[in-house]
Amino acid sequence: MALSSPRRSALADQVIAQLRNQITSGEWPVGSRIPTEPELVEQLGVARNTVREAVRALAHNGLLDIRQGSGTYVVATSELAGVMHRRFADADPRHVAELRSTLESSAARLAAERRTERDVQQLDALLARREEAWATGDAERFVTADSSFHLAVVAASHNEVLTELYADLADLLRDWLRDDVGRELRPENHMDHGRLVEAIRGGDGDTAAAEAAGYPFMCLRSPARPGE
Repeated sequence: MALSSPRRSALADQVIAQLRNQITSGEWPVGSRIPTEPELVEQLGVARNTVREAVRALAHNGLLDIRQGSGTYVVATSELAGVMHRRFADADPRHVAELRSTLESSAARLAAERRTERDVQQLDALLARREEAWATGDAERFVTADSSFHLAVVAASHNEVLTELYADLADLLRDWLRDDVGRELRPENHMDHGRLVEAIRGGDGDTAAAEAAGYPFMCLRSPARPGE
């Protein structure tokens, strides 16, 4: 459906809002290439300059990355996520692991205390999806499934501030995991998350916290890849 066009500035804001919604809703996931400029012009029913202005605004805010000769890609799901991604992209991997360990351990302890039956069902489903992704050998599919599982653990804490903070860091953590996993999934690097789910299901906060705290550092201790 074409957008209304009262004024150029207002129209650009409408396009920005619509494109942002495509990103935040997950229709355009992180890492995906968005439609080309001509495709967006046709979809939105606005001028090329308006589309270009909106895309540049979202790129400036850190949600999109314009790559000459390749296209425009989604790199973050919110402005804050984009800022964090740029700010910490070159951080020491061990420092990222320590941050992730701290957040996930606290969240897992709270999840064991506050989880609902629906939370547990969601964790079971996402854990199964994670294992299925591993079995395919598709590293990118596994990274996506693993990230979704860990976000669900944090969400089960029912602490909105913690969940939103973790979600804003999720793009950075996903990049870190992608680099750590590499292009090939190796059996010796597989980590069992079943004990974490069982601890949350059983209300065992200490075990849930301990399980969640160890995962990032298990990744860092993985064997060096050929050529490293």
